[in-house]
Amino acid sequence: MGNFLFNFFALFTLITAVGVVLNKNAVNAAMCLLLCLAGIAGLFVQLEAYLLAFLLILVYAGAIVALFLFIIMLLDTQSTVKRPFGKMSMVAGAAALLLLVAGLSTLHVRGQLQAPELSTVPALGASLKLYAYQLFTTYLLPVQIMGFLLLIAMLGVIVLSKKHEGMEDVK
Repeated sequence: MGNFLFNFFALFTLITAVGVVLNKNAVNAAMCLLLCLAGIAGLFVQLEAYLLAFLLILVYAGAIVALFLFIIMLLDTQSTVKRPFGKMSMVAGAAALLLLVAGLSTLHVRGQLQAPELSTVPALGASLKLYAYQLFTTYLLPVQIMGFLLLIAMLGVIVLSKKHEGMEDVK
């Protein structure tokens, strides 16, 4: 049953991630992102990393995707004429494909990843306590700065998307 659930969540995550990239509608792409994050949380549950699964659902799926949807709906994007791919995007796509093939072939040649020995893995409670201690001491300033930058970005989008009455006549 464990292998079936792992394979199901992995396939579900892969399909919804492809949906994020290939979707033309921004709202549908954000919903696919929400489902992709739910699939990753399911993988975390399979790995018995319940805290990471809960934080992923709470922070990313709950807050960040809601912020994305708010900004997308605030901007009221309309679908435009699709431009053909440029040379630079074709080169970047080819490089990404080559890196993907190289990574998959390396994984296939070397075999499966080895699980760490249980004697070297720290106890679950100790690692969570260390994680919380580092989060609230060492990494408190970067977390606060990221929150502040997200707030500034959201306010910037609101200001830029606001329609000024006198500005519409000037072209």
